[in-house]
Amino acid sequence: MEKTNVSTILRKYTMIIALVLVVIFFSITTQGKILFPQNINNLISQNAYVFVLATGMLLCILTGGNIDLSVGSVVCFAGAIGAVMMDKGVNMWAAVLTMLIIGLLVGVWQGFWIAYVKVPPFIATLAGMYAFRGLSNVVLQGLTVSIKSEAFIRVFGGGADCYVPDLFGGENFNMTCMIAGCIAVVILVAMQLKSRINNKSRGYETAPLGSTLVKLAVIGAVILWVSYKLSSYKGIPTALIWILLVLLIYGYTTTKTRMGRYLYAVGGNEKATRLSGINTKRVYFFAYVNMGILAALAGILTIARLTSSQPTYGQGYEMDAIGACFIGGASAYGGVGTVPGVVIGAVLMGVINQGMSIMGIDANYQKVVKGLVLLAAVTFDVLSKREKK
Repeated sequence: MEKTNVSTILRKYTMIIALVLVVIFFSITTQGKILFPQNINNLISQNAYVFVLATGMLLCILTGGNIDLSVGSVVCFAGAIGAVMMDKGVNMWAAVLTMLIIGLLVGVWQGFWIAYVKVPPFIATLAGMYAFRGLSNVVLQGLTVSIKSEAFIRVFGGGADCYVPDLFGGENFNMTCMIAGCIAVVILVAMQLKSRINNKSRGYETAPLGSTLVKLAVIGAVILWVSYKLSSYKGIPTALIWILLVLLIYGYTTTKTRMGRYLYAVGGNEKATRLSGINTKRVYFFAYVNMGILAALAGILTIARLTSSQPTYGQGYEMDAIGACFIGGASAYGGVGTVPGVVIGAVLMGVINQGMSIMGIDANYQKVVKGLVLLAAVTFDVLSKREKK
């Protein structure tokens, strides 16, 4: 019984253990540089698009291991339209709204072919990958368009001054960031304990109180540590606000809403779900519409961080998003995966990228390592499924 419990725990927390080991490895090999406050900040800002895209990709993967290959091109296309609009003097909020609408329309377009015409997602989104990359070049005319709106850059996380101001006027330590971290821990503990009490009162099975408290203590310690590191630099980067907003919305959607349950049901057994009266077409459509909107948001964050738009932006973004999902525990067969898992996968990929960059390892070898990590994650999923059977 004890052996079974240990193996279950190891299987459940494999990627968290792997993340801890990777952080320890790079802490040693970089003489602790990877844990410098500025590098923690860079890890968040440079990987903002991964968090956003991977959250949307999770919805697609839940429906049966389906993916969206077009997201990198949509990032570029939406960003190109917004950059050109602002370059012509259009108000930044009008440009932002237009980019989000473009993402919505792209999601509707692809969702229609996938959900209602039954075109395989791989083919439909592969077509989108080529089409929207071509349209990006048409919009930009093959040129780089600079972002001149300082307000846009500050709000969406580009440049050196894109941080939430310290309301307490600290000079070397951002108290606003530290207090926000403490509040986040209090809210997390309160919500988890309330959920546990509600589940117990309804007769649901709950984890032992001791393990719940240990988990909350570890998560709380991590949040406070990250808050301290960010406070020691410049505080909360504005990109983090958008990341948290996306994670909270879709974390709630996947766990607390009817549509969230439908996503898991379709991935678990589409035929049984359809026979139970659920409109599976609408579930597929919902997943790809949301993917389009989040791709547009990633485009906004990308051009804000890089303060320009180029026809090459977004290349390989789809692979980073897919990799973060699978590394974070999403099943290649669908029906399994969580938003917290996506966060772990995105952080793990970001740590590997940044650690190897600090060590001066060639970018090509970085891709090799990411590929091997992705293969290992999917192989673990396949073997786990086989063992259960």
